[in-house]
Amino acid sequence: MRDATDRRNDAPEIFTFLLVPGLSMMSLASAIEPLRSLNRLAGREAYQWRLASLDGRPIDASNGILLPALDHGGAIDGAHYLFVCGGLRIQKADEKRYLSVLRNAARRSIRVGSLSTGTYLLARAGLLAGYRCTIHWENRSAFQEDFPDLDCTNKIYEIDRDRLTCSGGTAAMDMMLHLIADRHGAELARGVANQFHHERIRDEREDQHGGRLEMLSHMPQKVRAAIGLMQRHIENPLTLPDIAKRVGLSPRQLERLALRHAGQSPLRLYMQLRVERARELLIYSDRSVIDVAVQAGFSSTSHFAAWYRRIYGARPSDMRGGAADRGKPAVAGRSRNRARSCRIPDGRGRDATSMIPAKDP
Repeated sequence: MRDATDRRNDAPEIFTFLLVPGLSMMSLASAIEPLRSLNRLAGREAYQWRLASLDGRPIDASNGILLPALDHGGAIDGAHYLFVCGGLRIQKADEKRYLSVLRNAARRSIRVGSLSTGTYLLARAGLLAGYRCTIHWENRSAFQEDFPDLDCTNKIYEIDRDRLTCSGGTAAMDMMLHLIADRHGAELARGVANQFHHERIRDEREDQHGGRLEMLSHMPQKVRAAIGLMQRHIENPLTLPDIAKRVGLSPRQLERLALRHAGQSPLRLYMQLRVERARELLIYSDRSVIDVAVQAGFSSTSHFAAWYRRIYGARPSDMRGGAADRGKPAVAGRSRNRARSCRIPDGRGRDATSMIPAKDP
Protein backbone atom coordinates (compact mmCIF):
# COMPACT_ATOMS: atom_id res chain seq x y z
CA MET A 1 0.00 0.00 0.00
CA ARG A 2 1.28 3.45 -0.85
CA ASP A 3 1.88 5.85 1.99
CA ALA A 4 0.14 9.22 2.41
CA THR A 5 2.94 11.16 0.68
CA ASP A 6 2.75 9.00 -2.44
CA ARG A 7 -0.98 9.57 -2.75
CA ARG A 8 -1.05 13.36 -2.43
CA ASN A 9 -0.85 13.90 -6.17
CA ASP A 10 -3.58 11.41 -7.03
CA ALA A 11 -6.74 12.42 -8.85
CA PRO A 12 -9.59 13.59 -6.60
CA GLU A 13 -11.40 11.00 -4.55
CA ILE A 14 -15.13 11.14 -5.15
CA PHE A 15 -17.72 10.76 -2.38
CA THR A 16 -21.34 10.16 -3.30
CA PHE A 17 -23.98 10.68 -0.61
CA LEU A 18 -27.23 8.84 -1.27
CA LEU A 19 -29.94 10.85 0.46
CA VAL A 20 -32.90 9.32 2.28
CA PRO A 21 -35.94 11.53 3.07
CA GLY A 22 -35.65 12.95 6.57
CA LEU A 23 -31.87 12.59 6.64
CA SER A 24 -29.85 14.34 9.33
CA MET A 25 -28.37 17.59 8.03
CA MET A 26 -25.86 17.58 10.89
CA SER A 27 -24.48 14.20 9.81
CA LEU A 28 -24.30 15.20 6.15
CA ALA A 29 -22.62 18.55 6.84
CA SER A 30 -20.17 16.92 9.25
CA ALA A 31 -19.16 14.51 6.50
CA ILE A 32 -18.84 17.03 3.66
CA GLU A 33 -17.30 20.05 5.37
CA PRO A 34 -13.99 18.38 6.27
CA LEU A 35 -13.56 17.46 2.59
CA ARG A 36 -14.19 21.05 1.51
CA SER A 37 -11.82 22.39 4.15
CA LEU A 38 -9.06 19.98 3.14
CA ASN A 39 -9.33 21.18 -0.46
CA ARG A 40 -8.89 24.78 0.70
CA LEU A 41 -5.94 24.04 2.98
CA ALA A 42 -4.23 21.83 0.40
CA GLY A 43 -4.79 24.38 -2.36
CA ARG A 44 -6.19 21.82 -4.76
CA GLU A 45 -9.22 19.64 -5.37
CA ALA A 46 -8.31 16.49 -3.48
CA TYR A 47 -11.96 15.57 -2.94
CA GLN A 48 -15.22 15.89 -4.83
CA TRP A 49 -18.68 15.10 -3.52
CA ARG A 50 -22.08 14.53 -5.03
CA LEU A 51 -25.58 14.38 -3.57
CA ALA A 52 -27.76 11.66 -5.07
CA SER A 53 -31.36 10.46 -4.86
CA LEU A 54 -33.14 7.51 -6.42
CA ASP A 55 -34.58 9.57 -9.27
CA GLY A 56 -32.62 12.83 -9.24
CA ARG A 57 -35.36 14.71 -7.41
CA PRO A 58 -34.54 16.96 -4.42
CA ILE A 59 -34.72 15.36 -0.97
CA ASP A 60 -35.84 17.17 2.17
CA ALA A 61 -33.72 16.84 5.29
CA SER A 62 -35.19 16.49 8.78
CA ASN A 63 -34.88 20.24 9.34
CA GLY A 64 -37.08 20.99 6.31
CA ILE A 65 -34.31 22.12 3.95
CA LEU A 66 -34.69 20.72 0.45
CA LEU A 67 -31.45 19.40 -1.03
CA PRO A 68 -30.92 19.23 -4.81
CA ALA A 69 -29.65 15.83 -5.94
CA LEU A 70 -28.39 13.97 -8.98
CA ASP A 71 -29.82 10.73 -10.25
CA HIS A 72 -28.01 7.94 -8.43
CA GLY A 73 -26.78 6.29 -11.61
CA GLY A 74 -24.67 9.20 -12.79
CA ALA A 75 -23.70 10.18 -9.25
CA ILE A 76 -22.16 6.79 -8.51
CA ASP A 77 -20.17 6.50 -11.74
CA GLY A 78 -16.49 6.93 -10.89
CA ALA A 79 -17.17 7.25 -7.15
CA HIS A 80 -14.72 5.84 -4.63
CA TYR A 81 -17.17 5.99 -1.72
CA LEU A 82 -20.95 5.74 -1.42
CA PHE A 83 -22.53 6.78 1.86
CA VAL A 84 -26.23 6.30 2.45
CA CYS A 85 -27.53 9.10 4.68
CA GLY A 86 -30.17 7.65 6.98
CA GLY A 87 -33.56 9.17 7.56
CA LEU A 88 -36.83 7.97 8.99
CA ARG A 89 -39.04 5.18 7.70
CA ILE A 90 -38.89 4.39 3.98
CA GLN A 91 -41.71 3.10 1.82
CA LYS A 92 -41.26 -0.61 1.02
CA ALA A 93 -41.04 -0.02 -2.73
CA ASP A 94 -38.38 2.67 -2.27
CA GLU A 95 -36.45 0.56 0.22
CA LYS A 96 -35.96 -2.16 -2.39
CA ARG A 97 -34.53 0.44 -4.77
CA TYR A 98 -32.11 1.74 -2.13
CA LEU A 99 -30.94 -1.80 -1.41
CA SER A 100 -30.40 -2.40 -5.13
CA VAL A 101 -28.27 0.75 -5.42
CA LEU A 102 -26.13 -0.25 -2.44
CA ARG A 103 -25.59 -3.81 -3.65
CA ASN A 104 -24.68 -2.58 -7.11
CA ALA A 105 -22.10 -0.19 -5.64
CA ALA A 106 -20.57 -2.99 -3.55
CA ARG A 107 -20.33 -5.24 -6.62
CA ARG A 108 -18.43 -2.44 -8.37
CA SER A 109 -15.88 -2.37 -5.50
CA ILE A 110 -17.01 1.06 -4.32
CA ARG A 111 -16.42 1.46 -0.58
CA VAL A 112 -19.89 1.54 0.97
CA GLY A 113 -20.82 3.33 4.17
CA SER A 114 -23.61 4.89 6.18
CA LEU A 115 -24.36 7.90 8.31
CA SER A 116 -26.62 7.50 11.34
CA THR A 117 -29.62 5.23 10.62
CA GLY A 118 -28.30 4.44 7.14
CA THR A 119 -26.73 1.39 8.81
CA TYR A 120 -30.18 -0.23 8.64
CA LEU A 121 -30.11 -0.13 4.84
CA LEU A 122 -26.63 -1.61 4.67
CA ALA A 123 -27.77 -4.42 6.97
CA ARG A 124 -30.93 -5.08 4.97
CA ALA A 125 -28.87 -5.14 1.80
CA GLY A 126 -26.77 -7.94 3.31
CA LEU A 127 -23.60 -5.84 3.14
CA LEU A 128 -22.59 -6.03 6.81
CA ALA A 129 -22.33 -9.78 7.34
CA GLY A 130 -18.86 -10.45 8.73
CA TYR A 131 -18.15 -6.75 9.31
CA ARG A 132 -18.17 -4.60 12.42
CA CYS A 133 -20.70 -1.78 12.28
CA THR A 134 -22.23 0.89 14.46
CA ILE A 135 -25.35 3.05 14.65
CA HIS A 136 -26.61 5.92 16.81
CA TRP A 137 -27.06 4.85 20.44
CA GLU A 138 -30.78 5.67 20.30
CA ASN A 139 -31.31 3.06 17.57
CA ARG A 140 -28.88 0.37 18.68
CA SER A 141 -31.29 -1.75 20.74
CA ALA A 142 -33.85 -1.95 17.95
CA PHE A 143 -31.09 -2.63 15.41
CA GLN A 144 -29.76 -5.52 17.47
CA GLU A 145 -33.29 -6.92 17.75
CA ASP A 146 -33.56 -6.95 13.96
CA PHE A 147 -30.01 -8.11 13.22
CA PRO A 148 -28.83 -10.22 16.18
CA ASP A 149 -26.09 -11.90 14.12
CA LEU A 150 -24.34 -8.65 13.18
CA ASP A 151 -21.46 -7.23 15.22
CA CYS A 152 -22.93 -3.82 16.08
CA THR A 153 -20.66 -1.95 18.48
CA ASN A 154 -21.22 1.18 20.53
CA LYS A 155 -18.30 3.01 18.85
CA ILE A 156 -18.71 6.45 17.30
CA TYR A 157 -17.73 4.99 13.93
CA GLU A 158 -16.41 1.77 12.49
CA ILE A 159 -14.12 1.33 9.48
CA ASP A 160 -13.83 -2.36 8.68
CA ARG A 161 -12.12 -2.91 5.32
CA ASP A 162 -14.49 -1.54 2.66
CA ARG A 163 -17.41 -0.86 5.03
CA LEU A 164 -17.70 2.41 6.93
CA THR A 165 -20.51 3.06 9.39
CA CYS A 166 -21.01 6.09 11.57
CA SER A 167 -23.27 6.86 14.54
CA GLY A 168 -24.18 10.23 13.05
CA GLY A 169 -23.89 13.84 14.14
CA THR A 170 -20.36 15.14 14.65
CA ALA A 171 -19.01 11.56 14.65
CA ALA A 172 -19.16 11.84 10.85
CA MET A 173 -16.50 14.55 11.07
CA ASP A 174 -14.20 12.29 13.08
CA MET A 175 -14.63 9.51 10.54
CA MET A 176 -13.79 11.85 7.65
CA LEU A 177 -10.80 13.25 9.53
CA HIS A 178 -9.58 9.67 9.91
CA LEU A 179 -9.80 9.20 6.12
CA ILE A 180 -8.07 12.54 5.55
CA ALA A 181 -5.24 11.64 7.93
CA ASP A 182 -4.80 8.29 6.21
CA ARG A 183 -4.45 9.91 2.79
CA HIS A 184 -2.84 13.27 3.57
CA GLY A 185 -1.22 12.85 6.95
CA ALA A 186 -2.11 13.72 10.54
CA GLU A 187 -0.90 17.34 10.31
CA LEU A 188 -3.35 18.28 7.58
CA ALA A 189 -6.13 16.41 9.37
CA ARG A 190 -5.46 18.44 12.53
CA GLY A 191 -5.50 21.60 10.43
CA VAL A 192 -8.94 20.70 9.11
CA ALA A 193 -10.19 19.91 12.63
CA ASN A 194 -8.94 23.28 13.85
CA GLN A 195 -11.00 25.05 11.19
CA PHE A 196 -14.12 23.79 12.97
CA HIS A 197 -12.85 24.28 16.53
CA HIS A 198 -12.85 20.48 16.75
CA GLU A 199 -10.32 20.28 19.53
CA ARG A 200 -9.65 16.55 19.50
CA ILE A 201 -9.99 14.05 16.68
CA ARG A 202 -11.74 11.02 18.14
CA ASP A 203 -10.81 7.62 16.77
CA GLU A 204 -12.90 4.53 16.16
CA ARG A 205 -12.02 3.10 19.57
CA GLU A 206 -14.18 5.66 21.36
CA ASP A 207 -17.62 4.77 22.64
CA GLN A 208 -20.70 6.84 22.10
CA HIS A 209 -22.04 8.77 25.08
CA GLY A 210 -25.66 9.65 25.48
CA GLY A 211 -29.03 8.54 26.77
CA ARG A 212 -29.02 6.09 29.66
CA LEU A 213 -25.26 5.53 29.45
CA GLU A 214 -24.67 9.18 30.29
CA MET A 215 -27.21 9.15 33.08
CA LEU A 216 -25.90 5.94 34.63
CA SER A 217 -22.34 7.19 34.95
CA HIS A 218 -23.34 9.55 37.78
CA MET A 219 -25.39 7.07 39.80
CA PRO A 220 -24.48 4.80 42.71
CA GLN A 221 -23.39 1.31 41.72
CA LYS A 222 -26.51 -0.43 43.06
CA VAL A 223 -28.82 1.91 41.17
CA ARG A 224 -26.80 1.30 38.00
CA ALA A 225 -27.11 -2.43 38.59
CA ALA A 226 -30.88 -2.15 39.07
CA ILE A 227 -31.29 -0.18 35.84
CA GLY A 228 -29.07 -2.69 34.05
CA LEU A 229 -31.42 -5.48 35.16
CA MET A 230 -34.38 -3.51 33.88
CA GLN A 231 -32.71 -3.00 30.50
CA ARG A 232 -31.93 -6.72 30.18
CA HIS A 233 -35.47 -7.75 31.09
CA ILE A 234 -37.70 -5.69 28.83
CA GLU A 235 -39.79 -8.42 27.20
CA ASN A 236 -40.20 -10.38 30.45
CA PRO A 237 -40.12 -7.71 33.18
CA LEU A 238 -38.93 -8.51 36.67
CA THR A 239 -40.87 -7.45 39.74
CA LEU A 240 -39.43 -4.49 41.63
CA PRO A 241 -38.94 -6.57 44.85
CA ASP A 242 -36.97 -9.09 42.77
CA ILE A 243 -34.79 -6.32 41.29
CA ALA A 244 -34.16 -4.87 44.73
CA LYS A 245 -33.20 -8.28 46.12
CA ARG A 246 -30.80 -8.99 43.25
CA VAL A 247 -28.88 -5.76 43.84
CA GLY A 248 -28.82 -6.12 47.63
CA LEU A 249 -31.43 -3.50 48.55
CA SER A 250 -34.86 -3.50 50.10
CA PRO A 251 -37.73 -2.24 47.90
CA ARG A 252 -37.94 0.90 50.07
CA GLN A 253 -34.20 1.57 49.68
CA LEU A 254 -34.45 1.13 45.90
CA GLU A 255 -37.40 3.53 45.81
CA ARG A 256 -35.54 6.13 47.84
CA LEU A 257 -32.32 5.90 45.78
CA ALA A 258 -34.18 5.99 42.45
CA LEU A 259 -36.10 9.11 43.46
CA ARG A 260 -32.92 10.79 44.68
CA HIS A 261 -30.65 9.96 41.73
CA ALA A 262 -33.02 9.37 38.79
CA GLY A 263 -35.75 11.79 39.81
CA GLN A 264 -38.50 9.18 39.46
CA SER A 265 -39.78 6.02 41.06
CA PRO A 266 -38.39 2.63 40.00
CA LEU A 267 -41.79 1.74 38.47
CA ARG A 268 -41.88 4.88 36.35
CA LEU A 269 -38.23 4.40 35.34
CA TYR A 270 -38.84 0.78 34.32
CA MET A 271 -41.93 1.73 32.34
CA GLN A 272 -40.01 4.50 30.59
CA LEU A 273 -37.25 2.10 29.59
CA ARG A 274 -39.81 -0.33 28.17
CA VAL A 275 -41.69 2.37 26.28
CA GLU A 276 -38.43 3.81 24.92
CA ARG A 277 -37.54 0.37 23.54
CA ALA A 278 -41.03 0.17 22.02
CA ARG A 279 -40.59 3.57 20.39
CA GLU A 280 -37.36 2.46 18.73
CA LEU A 281 -39.08 -0.63 17.35
CA LEU A 282 -42.05 1.39 16.10
CA ILE A 283 -39.85 3.84 14.22
CA TYR A 284 -37.11 1.58 12.93
CA SER A 285 -38.81 -1.78 12.38
CA ASP A 286 -41.87 -3.08 10.55
CA ARG A 287 -43.27 -4.98 13.53
CA SER A 288 -46.97 -4.54 14.25
CA VAL A 289 -48.05 -2.51 17.27
CA ILE A 290 -49.18 -5.75 18.94
CA ASP A 291 -45.76 -7.35 18.43
CA VAL A 292 -44.02 -4.24 19.73
CA ALA A 293 -46.21 -4.20 22.83
CA VAL A 294 -45.30 -7.84 23.56
CA GLN A 295 -41.57 -7.18 23.05
CA ALA A 296 -41.80 -4.26 25.47
CA GLY A 297 -43.33 -6.54 28.10
CA PHE A 298 -46.98 -5.47 27.90
CA SER A 299 -49.75 -8.08 28.04
CA SER A 300 -52.31 -5.85 26.30
CA THR A 301 -52.16 -3.14 23.67
CA SER A 302 -54.47 -0.90 25.72
CA HIS A 303 -52.07 -0.95 28.68
CA PHE A 304 -49.17 -0.29 26.31
CA ALA A 305 -51.01 2.57 24.57
CA ALA A 306 -51.92 4.17 27.92
CA TRP A 307 -48.29 4.22 29.09
CA TYR A 308 -47.07 5.34 25.68
CA ARG A 309 -49.44 8.31 25.71
CA ARG A 310 -48.46 9.12 29.28
CA ILE A 311 -44.75 9.26 28.43
CA TYR A 312 -44.77 10.56 24.85
CA GLY A 313 -48.12 12.33 24.57
CA ALA A 314 -49.02 10.37 21.44
CA ARG A 315 -50.46 7.04 20.35
CA PRO A 316 -48.11 4.21 19.32
CA SER A 317 -49.66 4.30 15.85
CA ASP A 318 -48.59 7.94 15.51
CA MET A 319 -45.00 6.76 15.14
CA ARG A 320 -45.88 5.22 11.81
CA GLY A 321 -46.33 7.17 8.60
CA GLY A 322 -43.84 10.01 9.24
CA ALA A 323 -45.07 11.14 12.64
CA ALA A 324 -41.91 10.24 14.53
CA ASP A 325 -41.19 13.86 15.38
CA ARG A 326 -43.95 13.53 17.98
CA GLY A 327 -41.95 10.91 19.81
CA LYS A 328 -40.37 13.06 22.48
CA PRO A 329 -41.36 12.75 26.14
CA ALA A 330 -44.53 14.73 26.72
CA VAL A 331 -44.53 17.95 28.72
CA ALA A 332 -47.63 18.19 30.87
CA GLY A 333 -50.10 20.88 29.89
CA ARG A 334 -48.19 21.87 26.76
CA SER A 335 -48.96 20.92 23.16
CA ARG A 336 -46.27 20.72 20.53
CA ASN A 337 -46.81 22.07 17.05
CA ARG A 338 -45.44 20.44 13.97
CA ALA A 339 -42.61 22.36 12.31
CA ARG A 340 -43.93 24.52 9.49
CA SER A 341 -42.95 24.17 5.90
CA CYS A 342 -40.39 26.71 4.78
CA ARG A 343 -39.22 28.02 1.44
CA ILE A 344 -35.51 28.15 0.70
CA PRO A 345 -33.43 28.50 -2.47
CA ASP A 346 -32.51 25.12 -3.92
CA GLY A 347 -29.37 26.29 -5.71
CA ARG A 348 -31.02 26.27 -9.13
CA GLY A 349 -32.53 29.72 -9.13
CA ARG A 350 -35.94 28.78 -7.76
CA ASP A 351 -37.62 28.20 -4.41
CA ALA A 352 -38.22 24.78 -2.95
CA THR A 353 -40.85 23.91 -0.40
CA SER A 354 -40.02 21.48 2.39
CA MET A 355 -42.80 19.18 3.40
CA ILE A 356 -41.84 16.73 6.14
CA PRO A 357 -39.71 18.19 8.93
CA ALA A 358 -38.79 15.35 11.24
CA LYS A 359 -36.61 14.45 14.18
CA ASP A 360 -33.53 12.25 13.92
CA PRO A 361 -30.08 11.90 15.47
